[in-house]
Amino acid sequence: MTNSRKIKVLVIDDSAFMRKTLSFMLESAGDIEVVATAKNGLEGFELIRTHQPDVVTLDFEMPGLNGLETLDKIMKDFPVPVLMVSSFTTEGADVTIKALSLGAVDFLPKEPSAVASGVMKIKDELIDKIRNIYKQTSIATRLKRISNITVGERKTTTKTIQAKDWIPAFDIKAILIGISTGGPLSLQKVIPHLHAHLPVPIVIVQHMPPMFTNSLAERLNKLSELTVIEAADNDLLESSKVYFAPGGKHLFVSQTSGRVSIKISDSPDNTLYKPCVDVTLNSMIDVFGKNVLPIIMTGMGKDGLEAVKRLKRIGGYAFAQDEDSSVVYGMPRAIIDNELADLILPLDKIAYQINKIFKYEYSYAGNVV
Repeated sequence: MTNSRKIKVLVIDDSAFMRKTLSFMLESAGDIEVVATAKNGLEGFELIRTHQPDVVTLDFEMPGLNGLETLDKIMKDFPVPVLMVSSFTTEGADVTIKALSLGAVDFLPKEPSAVASGVMKIKDELIDKIRNIYKQTSIATRLKRISNITVGERKTTTKTIQAKDWIPAFDIKAILIGISTGGPLSLQKVIPHLHAHLPVPIVIVQHMPPMFTNSLAERLNKLSELTVIEAADNDLLESSKVYFAPGGKHLFVSQTSGRVSIKISDSPDNTLYKPCVDVTLNSMIDVFGKNVLPIIMTGMGKDGLEAVKRLKRIGGYAFAQDEDSSVVYGMPRAIIDNELADLILPLDKIAYQINKIFKYEYSYAGNVV
């Protein structure tokens, strides 16, 4: 790191052991300074005002203000990037998805065991996430703005290609959404606004560990007219359904006797991400050719770039989310910088454009909370 000052972090956790351990891990990085620790949400909120940290790590289970209540107060009153520290349980996954939907930037799953050896396993990932969050300019302001977006009301920027001017020259038979950091918050502004009778399937590759993708699918299913599920091995790919690649697995599609089905696999095991946008999109190109439409949204890195390049070589289309509405402008930037995007869309226009492709002119105004 070449920053002139250290990254300032505030640790909020009711466990003295976790406060000490997280502080030790972060300080060992050399470029990170733990400016304060707090044992509950109220104390943490006051320390945010005092120290103005670059990033906050926040636990869920705390006396008084719990993690979600603390996060909600932070985002409303003093927005700062928040990294949630969550347990690797079904209940922990449900709360994590709620936190990400409220505006937490990212989360760090920890093993249920609180023994030192188990906690120390997350050290490298913790440091990497803090550094990556810090690199994102104006992320707190961006998160607050995105949280408040009302689909259909936000004006497009001058850098955005006007959605109303674009019509595909051939049929779109399937859609892939590739997304990572900022996904749960952003997908709430898209999936619930899609028409109930969309005549194609949508596959979502969201970078997440096991259990968390199922919680996200269940949450979006409650908010949407479309059926939203976590994909399972041998599921048939059907219209008007949204399929999440399971966390920690790869999703492939294949065609037999005219029917397209899903295959869930641990292989390949040499990818940076699992699930991986490139892996899934390549398999969809094998089945649908140029008739699959990838939409690359917020996230770190460049997953999806190579498969989109392949699709463009055979005459396909690709969309990318614009910078202003991306929590992290990494994955879409890779598409845009390589001049692969046929449309560059703000978050509030993505659902509109998908509906418009299939001649549906309205967005479902569901109760998105």
